[in-house]
Amino acid sequence: MSETITMAQYFYLEAPDRPGEAARLLGALREAGVNLVALSGFPQGRRAQVDLVPEDPARLRAVARRHGWKLTGPKRVFRITGEDRVGAMAEVAEKLAAAKINIVATQAVATGPGVFGALLWVPPADVRRAARALGAT
Repeated sequence: MSETITMAQYFYLEAPDRPGEAARLLGALREAGVNLVALSGFPQGRRAQVDLVPEDPARLRAVARRHGWKLTGPKRVFRITGEDRVGAMAEVAEKLAAAKINIVATQAVATGPGVFGALLWVPPADVRRAARALGAT
């Protein structure tokens, strides 16, 4: 496996699921200088869940406090980057399967010519075992 796999902290919050909410949230983060290394958002009933993987978790928490956002976390997520090729994520999944660790969720995308990135969640109780199985730092 030629991927780099690191464990990162992520936080999530719920927001109204309506036009402009993402712009408001992301604008506030931009204004406060919060750099996100990953972002995921999806509807959850009449609301939306926004997962944030910040470069500086303390800065994100400070901004959330200032804006009155109910931030949940930190929790753990695996960040995966590597050479985009057929089966790249299959190798990651196979390592976890061999360790009998379930993948709760994952998102992957090609980020440029020959490069991909992914987020991968496992059950909280399995994070340490998954880190060992994946060789994560």
